[in-house]
Amino acid sequence: MKGNNIILIGFMGCGKSTVGKKLADALSYEFRDTDAMIEEIYQKTISRMFEEDGEEAFRIAETELLRSLESSANGMVLATGGGMPMRGENVAYLHKIGTVIFLEAGIETILERLQNDTGRPLAAGEDREKRLRPLYEKRLPVYQQAADYCLNTEGKSFSDIIEEIKQHVSRTEK
Repeated sequence: MKGNNIILIGFMGCGKSTVGKKLADALSYEFRDTDAMIEEIYQKTISRMFEEDGEEAFRIAETELLRSLESSANGMVLATGGGMPMRGENVAYLHKIGTVIFLEAGIETILERLQNDTGRPLAAGEDREKRLRPLYEKRLPVYQQAADYCLNTEGKSFSDIIEEIKQHVSRTEK
């Protein structure tokens, strides 16, 4: 049985955290961000975790976090890290936790949003577009397949996005 939670997936910079906070407020749900939760548990930033422990250790931490949320999450909007759905095991946990919504934004929009962002290990440094475009193209079909609902956010206001999510969730609860 699915939990009564809403899980937001998508590429970095697609708006998961911003939309998630506003959606949680609109629904009187708790908002949580998996990256922030991992930083709290491990007492280090995601960038430092990548640097010191490697990406695989971070991906294992994501799976462990989802496993712990499976039985405890209730009335939550959860924003996930962009790579979380790349593991089939994680997708299975996400579906047990709640309704999975893919927030889709085009790569040009994402590159523009990440232009001055220095806190994301996979987006850091030179040649950002050269690294991110193939990663985006690799992840896009995974996000689409993992989602219960795909929401294209291009040109939509936050209130439009939140209303569309609320409508979808209310239809699936019936």
